[in-house]
Amino acid sequence: MKRLYVFAAIVSLACPLSALAGPGVRYRCSDGTRIVAAFDNRGTGSAMLSFGRGPPPLTLPQAMSADGGRYTDQSTEFWIKGRGATLTRGGNTVTCKTR
Repeated sequence: MKRLYVFAAIVSLACPLSALAGPGVRYRCSDGTRIVAAFDNRGTGSAMLSFGRGPPPLTLPQAMSADGGRYTDQSTEFWIKGRGATLTRGGNTVTCKTR
């Protein structure tokens, strides 16, 4: 149980405050992809990623991470740390940053 509290503390410190308080955080990725990430930190936690005119919104469950906030399913991973993030889809990884 102690590990769970430490994990929650690390995630809450690593996430941008706007991610915890606002409706969504805007990211711009190195390949030009634009993402709006909305975080739901209740219960097990999740991130809903919207890609503008790209694919439909995607909701990823939160996964364990020793550093930052990590959200993943079988095909996509979104890993945030501070104002930066990495997005991995289809074996391709790009770096992203908040404005």
